Amino acid sequence: MDVQAWMTQAREQVEQWIQESVGSWRAEPVSVEEAMAYSINAGGKRLRPQLVLAAADYLGIEQERIQNAALAVEYLHTYSLIHDDLPAMDDDDVRRGRPTSHKVFGEAMAILAGDALLTEAFVLMTRLGEAGFAPSGVVRATGQLARAAGRQGLVRGQVQDLAGEHQELSLEALSEIHRNKTAVLFEACLSIPALLVEDPHQAQVLSSFGRHFGLAFQMVDDILNVVGDARQLGKATGTDAGLGKATYPRLLGMDGARALLGEHVRDAKHGLDPKKAEVLEGLLTFAVERTW
Repeated sequence: MDVQAWMTQAREQVEQWIQESVGSWRAEPVSVEEAMAYSINAGGKRLRPQLVLAAADYLGIEQERIQNAALAVEYLHTYSLIHDDLPAMDDDDVRRGRPTSHKVFGEAMAILAGDALLTEAFVLMTRLGEAGFAPSGVVRATGQLARAAGRQGLVRGQVQDLAGEHQELSLEALSEIHRNKTAVLFEACLSIPALLVEDPHQAQVLSSFGRHFGLAFQMVDDILNVVGDARQLGKATGTDAGLGKATYPRLLGMDGARALLGEHVRDAKHGLDPKKAEVLEGLLTFAVERTW
């Protein structure tokens, strides 16, 4: 299989679904829908919905049936970026090569647009029953995404990240931050298809892949914040050091960070059926070798 071709097709499919979804909002000027559309249409890797589709392929689920889950994780991810960029959080002015939401619409509208995208994600999850998934599977999958977004996941990770600024953290503490802030959403993306078809064993295997994938992804982000090209990244570099954030390169040095990255790549593949895992492993390779 040509994994690069699969990724191109999957990203184009996700973009088409996003445009169809956003088009149904009929966004008017100076509306929350306008601010929502601004951020969701800013592009990006669309990696998280691709992971949902890859896990579906791994399990033999048609991509069209999983459409609303793929959209939900991208909406939720975009909400988190809008809020992360706020002055009260990371105070970033550029995201995906464009001014951040609060720079364009003001802080109040940016907060509300993020809130709206978050809640829209769960509207989409409730529609998965229309694709023939059992109500019990839809409930479990929706619960998994809710836990990833809330006090046990992204919110806790952001709180820990802010509290860790200008602190000397252990590797265990840093990994806990990034497990919550980044990896839990990857875990949800990978396990949602298995939960929808009520396969607990595959949900566990794919969740483990997502956890190690997410931690590896965060390590690459930390490395690129030091050595990356701001034009390729679409955002400023050196910001972690400026905020006094704990990062893997700061804690372990660049060689140590890259060595730990390699361990997570190896651990991610454990338990996968190699006969079906080509796309999943290809996405992992993309994530760790990317320059943006």
